[in-house]
Amino acid sequence: MEDLENTYQYLQQFLTEERLRKIEHFAPESSDFILPVIEDIYQFRNAAAIVRSVEACGFHKVVALQEEYSFEPNLRVTKGADTWVEVEKLPRNMDSFQQIKDRGYKMVAVSLENNAKMLPDYEITEPIALVFGTEMEGVSQEILDFADETLAIPMYGFTRSFNVSVAASICLYELKQKLIKSGIDYKLDEEKLLKMKIRWAVNSIRSGEQIFQKYLKDHQVQI
Repeated sequence: MEDLENTYQYLQQFLTEERLRKIEHFAPESSDFILPVIEDIYQFRNAAAIVRSVEACGFHKVVALQEEYSFEPNLRVTKGADTWVEVEKLPRNMDSFQQIKDRGYKMVAVSLENNAKMLPDYEITEPIALVFGTEMEGVSQEILDFADETLAIPMYGFTRSFNVSVAASICLYELKQKLIKSGIDYKLDEEKLLKMKIRWAVNSIRSGEQIFQKYLKDHQVQI
C-alpha cells in the first residue's frame, strides 16, 4: 500500500488542481461489483456508447471479447469516458469465459433465452459479469450455455430487443440503483481504489505513461 500511496502522491504534481479534484471526487463511487462483458461488438459507435454508460454508472472497466472485430470505441462518442474506463481485451472463447468466472463473478447473460429473470425483479447479491451480445445475433449460445443466469429487459412494444448500447445503459443504471439501495459494500477496496487513481492520473498527464514507468524504474517499484 505504501508504494501505491507514494506513486499516486508523486503523480499529483503533474495534475492540474481541477483534474485532481475531479479524480478525488468521483473515485470513491467507483465499483467493480458489476463487470460489463461485451461480445465481439463491431459498430464503433455502439462500443463508444457502452464505454460512456459504464463510466457514467461508476463501474470503470469493460471486458471486450474479440473474435472477428476489434473493440475500438469512437472517441467523439465516448466524450472522454475512455480516459477513465479500462478496456481489457480477451479472445472470445471458453478459456476467457472461465477466466472471468474465476475472478469471482457470477456470469449473467442479457438475453430473453433460458427463462430469463426480468430486470425490475432481479436481486443482485454478489459480483456479476454482465454479458452483452453482438448487434445482430445477441449473446452467443456458448455463453448462454455457460452462464449462471440470464437477465432480460421487459418489452412493451412490437420490437423485441433494444440496441446493445441502449440495453447496456438500461441494465447498468438499474443495477446501480439496486446496489445503492441494497446496503451491499459494492465499492472498491483501498488497494483497488489507489490503483485506479494512479491509472486515471497517468491517463490525465501528457506523456503520463513514460513519466509513470520512469518513476517505477527509478524507485524499483512494481505495481
